[in-house]
Amino acid sequence: MDANTIQDLIQKGLPDADVTVLGDDGQHFEATVVCPQFEGKNMIQQHRMVYATLGSLMGNEIHALALNTRSA
Repeated sequence: MDANTIQDLIQKGLPDADVTVLGDDGQHFEATVVCPQFEGKNMIQQHRMVYATLGSLMGNEIHALALNTRSA
């Protein structure tokens, strides 16, 4: 797994988002996701929306993903 693949998956699932993913060890990543769809949602809801874009990769190919999410 690599940061570019994760970034592409999040971007596909949240097409209006501005997504940046860092991480070069193949297992631990950090993502910043700025998305208008997050407006009015709490942090847990925002994170769940991001996790939904990654599906079963979370906890398997992606061992750790630190998230920074916001609506703007």
